[in-house]
Amino acid sequence: MPVLSGLYGPYGRGAAAVLTTALALLLLALLPAPAAAAEEGPGWTVRPAGGGSAGRDARPYVYLEGVPDSVLQDRISVTNPARTPLTVRLRGDGRAGPWLRFAEETVTVPARTRADVPFALALPGNATPGDLAGEIVATAGGGAERRVPVRVRVGGPALAALTVEDVEVSGGTVRYALVNRGNTPLRPRLAVRADGVFGVLLDRPERPLPLELAPGRRVELTEPWPDAPALDSVTVRLRVAAEGGARGEAVASAAYVPVAPVAGGGLLVLGALAVLGTGAYRRRRTRGEPQASTLPPASAIPAPAVVAEDGRSPRNPGPLARTGAES
Repeated sequence: MPVLSGLYGPYGRGAAAVLTTALALLLLALLPAPAAAAEEGPGWTVRPAGGGSAGRDARPYVYLEGVPDSVLQDRISVTNPARTPLTVRLRGDGRAGPWLRFAEETVTVPARTRADVPFALALPGNATPGDLAGEIVATAGGGAERRVPVRVRVGGPALAALTVEDVEVSGGTVRYALVNRGNTPLRPRLAVRADGVFGVLLDRPERPLPLELAPGRRVELTEPWPDAPALDSVTVRLRVAAEGGARGEAVASAAYVPVAPVAGGGLLVLGALAVLGTGAYRRRRTRGEPQASTLPPASAIPAPAVVAEDGRSPRNPGPLARTGAES
């Protein structure tokens, strides 16, 4: 066994130790460095501030509650586990976004540091009672974003008010507008009825419309009426309703008259009036002029009388005497 004895000799054992050490170093080089990963951590974060904000007990979102015309305050924590400073910009988003204000909109967090940033949410006086949502958005220099949900509950009495306005009937279409006059969102329902001279022409029961009206919102809509009458005088009535007891009603009238028959009848009437007017004019002219049968004959007209200067009539006046030319 000369070969084996050589391997397990003093020189063989040293070579084996060197080979084992080299293999271990190679394996360590291939593995990721756990210390460096621990230093970098999961990256920068933004969370609601408070006890345990970086652990399992962190709040999942910011919750605020108040009445209209009040200011609500809280804080968020920006954590930077990196070895270099971190700069982020803060802004609000969503329905509650315009009401958010931050102590600093641009925050620079040193390395391995957490910064707590105060912010306020100012509820306007006309804020709608109920729940609404928004977000706090933090954007880093490289464009990366982190978002924190914000939940707001606005207290106060809810007022549901709905009106239907500007109803107009034109051909086979009914146009109208809905306005939310209250302070709560509404999902309106619509009923349509049309009455003519001889009875009901249209009767559509109440049905939900595919929309939600925010407080103060106005929307213009149309209702098709494909079988509108050709000749009738109609009254269209729209009724709307929504949750919370909101109701509204409006009425409009329209006259349906066929164009072609009316135009033909108008021409006939104009023609008849023209004939009657011409006949009356001719009759008036006929009454104003003397008739030929009533004129006396020429022989019945007496000759002009001729009188001399001494006042005596001549017995045989000449031709000139009859005309007054004799001297």
